[in-house]
Amino acid sequence: MVSSPSDALVAPALPSVSVVVPTFREAENLPHLLRRLDAVRTDKDLDLEVVIMDDDSKDGSVEAVAAFGAPWAKIVVRTENRGLSPSVIDGLNMATKDYVCVMDADLSHPPEKIPEMLIALMAGFQFVIGSRYVDGGSTDDDWGIFRWLNSRIATLLAYPLTRAKDPMAGFFAMRRADLQRAPYLNPVGYKIGLELIVKCRFDNVVEVPIHFSDRELGESKLTLSEQLKYIKHLRRLYTFKFGTWSHLLQFMVVGASGVIVNLGVLTLMLMFGADEAVAVAAGIVVSVLSNFVLNRRFTFDYARHKNVYKQLVGFVLASIVGGSIQWLVTMAATQQLPQIPIQIAALIGIAAGMVFNFLANRFVVFRKTHVKAKVAPGTAATAHDVAPALSPAVDPAHRGDNDAARTGAKA
Repeated sequence: MVSSPSDALVAPALPSVSVVVPTFREAENLPHLLRRLDAVRTDKDLDLEVVIMDDDSKDGSVEAVAAFGAPWAKIVVRTENRGLSPSVIDGLNMATKDYVCVMDADLSHPPEKIPEMLIALMAGFQFVIGSRYVDGGSTDDDWGIFRWLNSRIATLLAYPLTRAKDPMAGFFAMRRADLQRAPYLNPVGYKIGLELIVKCRFDNVVEVPIHFSDRELGESKLTLSEQLKYIKHLRRLYTFKFGTWSHLLQFMVVGASGVIVNLGVLTLMLMFGADEAVAVAAGIVVSVLSNFVLNRRFTFDYARHKNVYKQLVGFVLASIVGGSIQWLVTMAATQQLPQIPIQIAALIGIAAGMVFNFLANRFVVFRKTHVKAKVAPGTAATAHDVAPALSPAVDPAHRGDNDAARTGAKA
């Protein structure tokens, strides 16, 4: 459920909060941000700490924080596994207060909204977004049509995952204890808020309106590479939330691409004078290989680290059996339902063959390997024995996806 905080009651005292700020070359903005946070802290008598996670900027960020001289603000220089999402996760791990808030350092997010976000959490909401797109929210007037369209399309693609109007936002707050709701975290790129909504299975999300200001100092880090990573991140989240149905959809998309490959190879072979039988066979072989490569790379990417030759043999055998099932079901349909066109019977056969192929590949050829946690005799397994709740990357096939991500990238 995505709600409005308008009915939330003002609490007599605000809870303690850790503000996590991932940075990369934001030395110019940090003093301004800290001054505004200090004003909020003083005005609201707020127990607030600031945890600045810097990706080894070497731009004077450390000196800027030291010069500010606030005992409630610290900067941590990260030299390994750099990137915005790992920075945020490490910062959340280091947080000590009851509530956590994540925001950018470029002054696009107003710190003055933090008390309102805390009030919403105290009213019972699980996750609070500082939103540009709810009533009262806004952006600077110089947003071009391309930037606006890019943000809206990114939001639309996330719609099956959450009904939030601004799930791309990097300004959000939650209870620190709720981080343990996530079985694991392995975001790609810079949409850590969306990762938390999905992995923590938050259904009580609220958005408070903010004015999103364009940065005045420093440079934006949004690149085409970061936007492509968002698509990869979405695919992971779809798989997490919808499981086998997501794998099936990807399998069907790959299968559709195989039809195009098959017909393309067949046409090219005929253009170069190949015999029809040879051209048909070539189209089948190339499309099967194409489907194998794409399914191994995308649909069943969790199994990429396993023996490719065994998987290829299994995939080809499954395709042969699936093709046989397709033929048998098609012929049976024509006999049992003589009134239907042969094309309809063929579609029934195709569906039966596809279901077999998917199940064989999902649960046999590319099956997942489940490793039981080792627990001492006489003791009970805990969540930490099975999966680290705040691990930035738990799948070896996905390790290093965040290395190039940098704070300041926004959609």
